[in-house]
Amino acid sequence: MTQLPLPIVRLLPKAKPQVIRHGFPWAFANEMVMDRRTKGLSHGGLVVLEDAERKPLGLGAINPKAKIAVRMLDSDPEAQIDEVWFTARLTRALAHRAALYDAPFYRLVHAEADGLPGVIIDRFGEVAVVQPNAAWAERLFEPLVAALVAVTGVTTVIKNGTGRARALEGLDEELSVVTGAAPERPLLVPMNGATYLADVMGGQKTGLFYDQRPNHAFAAGLAKGGRLLDLFSHVGGFSLAALAAGAESALAVDGSAAALELARGGAEASGVGDRLETRQGDAFEVLDALGKAKERFDVVVCDPPAFAPSKTTLDKGLRAYERVARLAAPLVRKGGYLVLCSCSHAAGLKQFRDASARGIGKGGRRGPLIYTGFAGPDHPLLPQLAEGGYLKALAFHL
Repeated sequence: MTQLPLPIVRLLPKAKPQVIRHGFPWAFANEMVMDRRTKGLSHGGLVVLEDAERKPLGLGAINPKAKIAVRMLDSDPEAQIDEVWFTARLTRALAHRAALYDAPFYRLVHAEADGLPGVIIDRFGEVAVVQPNAAWAERLFEPLVAALVAVTGVTTVIKNGTGRARALEGLDEELSVVTGAAPERPLLVPMNGATYLADVMGGQKTGLFYDQRPNHAFAAGLAKGGRLLDLFSHVGGFSLAALAAGAESALAVDGSAAALELARGGAEASGVGDRLETRQGDAFEVLDALGKAKERFDVVVCDPPAFAPSKTTLDKGLRAYERVARLAAPLVRKGGYLVLCSCSHAAGLKQFRDASARGIGKGGRRGPLIYTGFAGPDHPLLPQLAEGGYLKALAFHL
């Protein structure tokens, strides 16, 4: 079947086409000729992007109502975006993860860096959770899933169409099982010597955060034989890794009772249930209470949600990171370690580091930075897209 010619969209003369030729995956609405024809193109439809001199830059997907107007899919303007195309991308992504991990528990697709803009796929053994956070992926979801099953052999595919990213694309929220059957209970996930529980149907995001894996491991090494405080613990990411590595005890603090129940289940599955304590409550209030009680820990970890998810919230977010550091630093015993994390896209590494250092100083403590961590290698970073480097982890020796 012959493919009809795709609509052509064009960059303005002021735009820099070489940026896209060198691998930048987006064209913004204010860089493009947004005439009536372009604005009327189908939401998530395929287009050929040209520079101002009418030279093709490649094949992309358009969303004329979004700030990111075109997401580049292929440098070949004649590429066919079908199951065969998805199979090639997923085969490459799988080969990379297979080189990293012995067991099939990882982020399989990390959006632009794996050549699938706006698409997240986390794998939990025979279950895959797909987040199609871009309009084009929503339209082509069926061939994407068909290729996913063929390449990986997973028996269950869950569509997690929730979150802020979909709203920005004008997409509705949806959570459904598209292949196989919904798991009847949380999934067991081996990681860093521990066993975690992932609620893929009701938990945050896809059910588990794989991105912190190397930072969990680093902090676990610091906590051997000691007491660990895990604030904003979710399902016990840092706690369970530390206990598996030989920590004497861990206190996991989170506002979600459901997340803490999963943390306790993970501790039992890991054989360390007797060494995990959980406390539900606001992390700032718990920090204040622990400080007044003169509690001290060998390692204190703070892994809050994104305090600065956008540029408009940056100043407020940096003040929140500073406050976390100020309240947490006094809880670290002399010679202990403070691990501070940020998953805010808008807060750069230097901004986060400076806010953390200010907070530590205001908390009456001093100490060098001994470790800077990022997301694991199953979360590759496209070098042309700095926004992908959202996760930062800092360890201070106080």
